[in-house]
Amino acid sequence: MTSKPAPETGRPIVFRGGTVLTMDDARTVLPDADVLVVGTDVAAVGPHLEVPEGTVEVDASGGIVMPGMIDTHRHLWQTAMRGYGADWTLTQYFVWNYLSYGKLFRPQDIYAGNLVGALEAIDAGVTTTVDWSHNLQTTDHAEAAVDAMQATPGRFVLAYGNIQAGPWEWSTRPELADFVNRRIPRDEMFGFQLAFDVTGDPAFPEKAAYEAARELGAKVTTHAGVWGATNDDGIRLAYENGFMTEGNIYVHAATLSTDSYQRIAGTGGFASVAAESESSCGQGYPSSWSIRKHGIPISLSNDTSVWWSGDGFSAMRATLNADRAREHHEAHATGDTVTNISLRCEDVVGWATRGGADALGLGSVVGSLEPGRRADVVLIRNEDSPVMFPLLNPYGHVVMQAQRGDVQAVLVNGKVAKWDHKLVGVDLGAARAAVGETVEYLRGQLGEEEWVKGMNPEIPESKVLDNPYTYTDYASADTHKSKE
Repeated sequence: MTSKPAPETGRPIVFRGGTVLTMDDARTVLPDADVLVVGTDVAAVGPHLEVPEGTVEVDASGGIVMPGMIDTHRHLWQTAMRGYGADWTLTQYFVWNYLSYGKLFRPQDIYAGNLVGALEAIDAGVTTTVDWSHNLQTTDHAEAAVDAMQATPGRFVLAYGNIQAGPWEWSTRPELADFVNRRIPRDEMFGFQLAFDVTGDPAFPEKAAYEAARELGAKVTTHAGVWGATNDDGIRLAYENGFMTEGNIYVHAATLSTDSYQRIAGTGGFASVAAESESSCGQGYPSSWSIRKHGIPISLSNDTSVWWSGDGFSAMRATLNADRAREHHEAHATGDTVTNISLRCEDVVGWATRGGADALGLGSVVGSLEPGRRADVVLIRNEDSPVMFPLLNPYGHVVMQAQRGDVQAVLVNGKVAKWDHKLVGVDLGAARAAVGETVEYLRGQLGEEEWVKGMNPEIPESKVLDNPYTYTDYASADTHKSKE
């Protein structure tokens, strides 16, 4: 496949001789097997397949063929500020985006962030992304968000939100329903959700937003169990008012009680775990360890590139590491030792693929490589990398070894989106220019001093305590001597 141009649209493609992670119900792994794609579908999976005349043959030997990954919660618009908030706390993130400078984003800035964010997802083998788009201050902003996603070859769900107004305000405006009817096809390639949070206010003002979601036929995705922001009261209010319905997604779900977890499980809800985010900015300890004990189905999230990476490999790795660390920590607290780990790499790959598909109601469409499923296919293979051999444990290799540079090919709905390690049909120059214009605009609006300050928050002063286990004089000893 090296140095060969991408095949023209419509030609069948067969990946030959790879290790295939089917992610079927049995999580079947097929060594030295083929995956045949015809049209939009996976036509066959197995060894030595017969293929139609004119099929493009791809050497997948030494590589892994797997379903496209699925991200159920990513703020694509913030990708225009990639890495800017790397040293933020969650509070600083809220202040910058909610109270201060998020208000400055114009529709073209939403477009720029969504465009580059959507492209980086595809580049890393994430074929379906939920755009948790919570800065849609006007429907013009929403139009821009959709335009950007539809300019890229992925599957998307627009989770419509607006942090600059209460959800009971923006969700009930007639222009929202008009926008949805005009722009959202709500098919296998482009879905729709409402994105808002429930603060736990006893008056439950979010009821109007839930009712709007019902009228629009949309599921709700909400940041639940976020330390200091959303809590068990929000879950209770939604439950008592009959709004915790099947298919709603609870993002983070990191600081909830057993009652809340049971309510999510009992009403058919899904969790979206963003372990990089939860580890770094304090929503609560990464939640998969708690969630899986209650039988809540899990999907994965990259959250936002304003802080973290935008690839499923990092999401899987962070989730596995945090979950296992918690398991060891809990055992150590009781004087015990974990001798057999409970969460396996194949479980996390499942969350990154089938888990996301099920959460989005696409479980019969994508998330596995089986005949009749849509051909969202990722080939992990890199002949120029020493990390790609030996390939002994394929699930472990995907989670612990692989990265976006090893993604050689990506198909979405049977169409080539990445080929020979390069995105296909994409004008990266135009994307770079759009993001550059947004950065220049925002930097000018903030001013250089505020721009630098926002990226480099102050470190609080800390007192260094004296260490009595040193054989040198220290302050308290000197003070003691002076009193004698």
